[in-house]
Amino acid sequence: MISFADVVEVVQLAAAATLAVGLVGGVLLHRLRGHSVRWLLGGLAVVTVLSVLASVLVVAGAMFLSPHDRDVVVVVIVAAGIGGLVVALVLGRVVTGGAAQLASSARAMSSGAYEPPRQPLPRELAAVAAEMANTDARLRESRQREIALEESRRELVAWVSHDLRSPLAGIRAMAEALEDGVASSTEDRARYYSGIRRETDRLSVMVDDLFELSRIHARALRLVIEQVGVEDLVSELLASADPLARSKGVRLVGSADSGAAVPVDPREMSRALHNLLSNAIHHTPSDGTVRMTASVSEDHAFFAVADACGGIPEDDLPRVFDVAFRGVAARTPTMDSGAGLGLAIARGIVEAHAGEIDVRNAGAGCCFEVRIPLVQL
Repeated sequence: MISFADVVEVVQLAAAATLAVGLVGGVLLHRLRGHSVRWLLGGLAVVTVLSVLASVLVVAGAMFLSPHDRDVVVVVIVAAGIGGLVVALVLGRVVTGGAAQLASSARAMSSGAYEPPRQPLPRELAAVAAEMANTDARLRESRQREIALEESRRELVAWVSHDLRSPLAGIRAMAEALEDGVASSTEDRARYYSGIRRETDRLSVMVDDLFELSRIHARALRLVIEQVGVEDLVSELLASADPLARSKGVRLVGSADSGAAVPVDPREMSRALHNLLSNAIHHTPSDGTVRMTASVSEDHAFFAVADACGGIPEDDLPRVFDVAFRGVAARTPTMDSGAGLGLAIARGIVEAHAGEIDVRNAGAGCCFEVRIPLVQL
């Protein structure tokens, strides 16, 4: 039986031989670091075999093994090493094949034609492929949003350029009339001045809406969240919209849960809900009714604005909140309907509060619903 002292000596000799070969092998693997994984695995197999072989030769010489036994051990090690090298190269080919498929998929990702690798991959490469698939899905969604945003921008430019010309043309015509002395009487001049102010107010509203929408699209909308009573919020909104409703001959009614509160930016949320109210009043005929309600559940606050517009065509419902969409039929644009940005702004503000906004046909018109979480993330 081998003694403890012999064991210690064998370990020391083997460690010394392995260290010497390992240093040389480390230099070799360092030089191969930029090459294929196949070469790295082959180099690792060679270094491993040489380390074992050097340890055996050193120990055999120190322990005075017979040349025959030493040669047998060397032949066995070399044969096993060759087999290990072949296996390492085969495994390296599997890994490089998977890596090549990943590289091909990555190149296709830029053009939107990503396909996941078809052959089974090692766990690490499979994890990379899964991340690439997730990234491709996010890129596809981003491309779709970019396309939709670009289409909405082009539509917005077309709508706004048309809508801005109308008040500008009116202001110019009235200013030229005043300059040329066409409006000679005090009443005519007062009417022209009033018209200029009215058209200027329209322009101011359009510019303000454009600025708000640009902040939303640029994700530059900064919210100052406060606990706001839903009853107070609804009362203020109804009071501010009452003059418009009276001028249109529309009845304005509302109700809200007493004592309930919602965490919102009061200024921005008031603007969003006011846009919904104004939109409902504009498209409700005289003697019609616009109703606003607010309620709170365990985890959400709900606001609803119902009008008597006659309903929205089902094909138009998904586009109601698009930039510059103003609809047809029962929701035909009027002179004071603005540039069609109110609902798009309302959606942007609601989504900035991590909420949801939706519309559906109900009764004699449609109902806009807003859901705001009671815990802001």
